[in-house]
Amino acid sequence: MESFRIGCAAGFSGDRVDGVGPVVRTLIETGGRTLIFETLAERTLALAQLARNQNPEAGYEPLLDEMLRPCLADCLHHGIQIVSNFGQANPHAAARHISRLARELGLRVPRIAVLGGDRLEGPAVLESLRPACPPGLDPERIVCMNVYQGAAEIAQALQAGAEIVVAGRVADPSLVVGPAMAHFGWAWNDWDKLAAATMAGHLLECGTQVSGGYFAVPGLKDVPDMHDIGFPLAEIREDGTLVIGKAAGTGGLVDARTVKEQLLYEVHDPSAYLTPDVTADLSEVQVHDLGQDQVQVTGVRGHARPEMLKVNIFMRGGWLAEAEISYAGFQAEARARLAADILRRRLSPALKLRVDLIGALSIFGDDSGKLLDSLPAGDGRDIRLRVATVHEDRAVAERLLKEMNALYTCGPAGGGGVRTAIRQRLNSVSTLIPRELAPASWSFLS
Repeated sequence: MESFRIGCAAGFSGDRVDGVGPVVRTLIETGGRTLIFETLAERTLALAQLARNQNPEAGYEPLLDEMLRPCLADCLHHGIQIVSNFGQANPHAAARHISRLARELGLRVPRIAVLGGDRLEGPAVLESLRPACPPGLDPERIVCMNVYQGAAEIAQALQAGAEIVVAGRVADPSLVVGPAMAHFGWAWNDWDKLAAATMAGHLLECGTQVSGGYFAVPGLKDVPDMHDIGFPLAEIREDGTLVIGKAAGTGGLVDARTVKEQLLYEVHDPSAYLTPDVTADLSEVQVHDLGQDQVQVTGVRGHARPEMLKVNIFMRGGWLAEAEISYAGFQAEARARLAADILRRRLSPALKLRVDLIGALSIFGDDSGKLLDSLPAGDGRDIRLRVATVHEDRAVAERLLKEMNALYTCGPAGGGGVRTAIRQRLNSVSTLIPRELAPASWSFLS
């Protein structure tokens, strides 16, 4: 039965860049066709848009050069297509960067397709999305509005001869669905097959999560050689059967357990996993461990795609100030609590403070501090006090930083290692928009 092999070499912006070599070598050895990089978390694109606002040639994946430099020659020589959302807020600039990189490496310039249509602008679109926005939102506070596009344009570009497809916001699984559609010639409404490819994309999209990274718990779920964990690959067969594996000669682990965990990752309703391409039904999926880091997935079903598309709206949300100081030894926790109380008294009521005692109570704490206040002081001897606040006025937020620094000599005793930071906060809301208000497009880089 005809099959299509595809590998993933990134699961988010900032992922390791040394995993691409083994993935590409495995694709070459097995007749693989496509390499994807998935580099967009929810807020990554908004941060990229802020970078583009500062520099019209910025706003794409900062590690683009490090991702492609080790593999571009091999991919072009062996006919391995590259598909990625590393265009982020500026796909055309990313495509131009790739073109320059090819010339620098002495390679021919590949045919690069650039996807468009994910960035939403204009009063009509904003008006349609206003019910999801905070009341009285000033449009000037909006950083960007982006819709999750699907796989059809990726497939069209590949069928037209694109060797590299650069996208901004597309649904993560669509990075796999598009190449599979192009390879097999599937129709846009072949729901079962699109659903199978969607689940292949879902299993690959987070990189080494499926090959043991997010799975590992020492002594409970041990994973070998995690220092050299391998990125995943998928074999998609014409009938919709999937086989998930990882790059040859690497650490990590792919078995039925890692695949099941990733199948359910970020899935709210296993019978209706919504993407722009299809509604995937995982309720009858069968997972079979084939051994040697190979897992077969069958039984994925598909239903008609949703009529609406997901939109993320990002807004400037004031200034986030964070400050930390350490206390160690005798009565360290008591001194850290006293320091927090001093800050509250000096800054209240202008600022609402989030207080964490790292080493005693932090991750399980709450913004209001009720849990911290309800717990009796312990005898922790290694405490890092973290205090954070948000305010619309930067100067007001910076008061926390100054007061934390003053604790060096204003007490309590023995504080050290002050670190402070301030940055603009991004708030977000997600909503839906009719497809006709957000048409997708693609074109070759001229």
